[in-house]
Amino acid sequence: MVLKVFWQIFLIAITLGFLFGYLRYIENRSLFYPQKEIDYYPKDIGLDFEDVYFKSQDGLKLNGWFIPVNNARYTVIFTHGNAGNISHRVEKLKFFNGLGCNVFIFDYRGYGRSQGNPCEKGLYIDTKSAYDYLLSRTILPEQLIGYGESLGGAFIIALALRNKMRALIVDSTFTSAVDMVKHLYPFLPAWFFASRLDSLNKIKLINIPKLIIHSLNDEIVPYKLGQKLYNAAGQPKEFLQIHGGHNSCFFESENILREKIADFLQKI
Repeated sequence: MVLKVFWQIFLIAITLGFLFGYLRYIENRSLFYPQKEIDYYPKDIGLDFEDVYFKSQDGLKLNGWFIPVNNARYTVIFTHGNAGNISHRVEKLKFFNGLGCNVFIFDYRGYGRSQGNPCEKGLYIDTKSAYDYLLSRTILPEQLIGYGESLGGAFIIALALRNKMRALIVDSTFTSAVDMVKHLYPFLPAWFFASRLDSLNKIKLINIPKLIIHSLNDEIVPYKLGQKLYNAAGQPKEFLQIHGGHNSCFFESENILREKIADFLQKI
C-alpha cells in the first residue's frame, strides 16, 4: 500500500514537472522569435550606416547598425520587438533619420548576427551594453532618446529607469508579462510563468519626457494596456492614439507619427 502511494506521488510529481517545463518552453517560444538571416540593409533604402560589433556585459558579441546624420541633435537607441531582427526595421531607421536623428539599432542575443540565446535577463543586459557602447562613442546621455517597439519597450523602460537619457518613446508596448498572460492565456495562472517584464511599476519612477504610442486596432497588445501604461506614468508624458494592426500601424499611421514625434523632439 505504501509503495502504491509512493508511486502515485512520484507520477504526479513527474507529470507536474513535465507540465512546468513545457510551460517554460512555451513561454520562451511565445516571447522570442529570433531570425538569424539578415534580409535587408540600410543601404538598400539609401541610408549610410556603420555595421558594428560590441560586447555585452557578460561577454557575448552583439551586432548593431549606427545610422549617422550630420549635426544630429539626438541619437535614438532603438530596442526592437520580439520577432525577426534589425533588418526588418529599416523603414523605421529611415523614419528617425528623416527627423534628423542618429539611430543605433542592435540585435539582442540570439537575433541576427548576435551570439547567444534570448532570455529576459539577457535582453536587459544587452540593452544596457548598447547604451554603454553609445557612451563610448562620446555621445552624451542627454543626447539619447530611447525608443522601444512592442517587447522592446520593456527593455528601454528598464534602461531609462536606471540610466540617464533625454526622453523616452514606447510604441505598442504592454504593461507587464502578467497582464499579457491574462490576455493570451486567461485559463492559466500568471504565477506559472517566470517572465515579469514589469514596465507598469518601472515607468511610474521615470521622470523624463515620455511619449506613449498605441494603436486602437492592435490585435496583439490590447489598446487598454497602452492606456494603462500611460496612466501609470508620471509627468511629463504624452499619449498618441494611432490606427492599424500591431505590425502595420507604423505604415498606416506614418504621417501622424512623423508630425507627433517631430513635435515631441522639438519640445524636449
